[in-house]
Amino acid sequence: MKKDIQNRLKTISLSIIESYKTYKQISHLNSEDLPKREEVIDVVLRLREVLFPGYFSKHGCNSKSVNAMVDEEIDIIYKKLHKQVYCAFVLYADKENADKSKLLTSAEEKTLAFLGKISYMREILAMDVKAAYEGDPAASSTDEIIFSYPGIFAIMTHRIAHELHLLSVPLIPRIMSEYAHAITGIDIHPGAKIGKHFFIDHGTGIVIGETTQIGEYVRIYQGVTLGALSLRAGQSLRGTKRHPTLENNVIVYAGASILGGNTVIGEGVVIGSNVFITKSVAGKTNVSMKTPELQYIDKASKKSRKKDEDMMIDWVI
Repeated sequence: MKKDIQNRLKTISLSIIESYKTYKQISHLNSEDLPKREEVIDVVLRLREVLFPGYFSKHGCNSKSVNAMVDEEIDIIYKKLHKQVYCAFVLYADKENADKSKLLTSAEEKTLAFLGKISYMREILAMDVKAAYEGDPAASSTDEIIFSYPGIFAIMTHRIAHELHLLSVPLIPRIMSEYAHAITGIDIHPGAKIGKHFFIDHGTGIVIGETTQIGEYVRIYQGVTLGALSLRAGQSLRGTKRHPTLENNVIVYAGASILGGNTVIGEGVVIGSNVFITKSVAGKTNVSMKTPELQYIDKASKKSRKKDEDMMIDWVI
């Protein structure tokens, strides 16, 4: 390599190194115990094999081998997850007063408590799969849903992340939820409380905020936002109820936005497509946009055509 190129590269390197000192908030040069994103993702995928045995096993699984499979996977998941939880505790601990032996013990207890919830998660996920099958006439079987529906993967990951969130495990739940977000386009914060028999259809573009509360037998479609009214106050809003509550048996169709921590959507409400809601809705109510008035322009004459009643849209909810 030419000497002048080497010199220029050295100058570039020195400039980058200097930036590490200037922007310390995005540097962790002395951290030995940072959690590893790839390990957290591996835990999610291994948990998927345990939660849905036989569907995603690399070596196959049957009634004779399932005991050995579960024993092996739970052992691996425990070791991997315990390490990552411990690293998260160290990262968020008071650096001057941290007792790493206590953090290690706490990570053990939290990991074991989480693993004890797997049977419960399977019970809830069975109802989520049932909800998807019953709610989607395009679904040919529950196998198709488990194998291929992004909504089920996003819900499964949320059920995992939420249990860790309830155990006050930092960072790891968010890594999990953002992994699911990246591959499905469905953004569910680990803090959101979601009841059983939850169905996400299509899913792309759905956002469910941290303090959202969703009841049982709820169905939502693509592009739905369950968000906050305003975030201008920033960190001062931490810990407050910023996102809406959906009671049991609510349906929210595509593109709807429901905002605000005081907004409660009552039981049995149906929210139509593209509706924008910032106030509570009483139960057993249908909310929809008025039918839009369409305009038809003839390309040749540039004149407006008469409305064709056969072409008008019927909004069916």
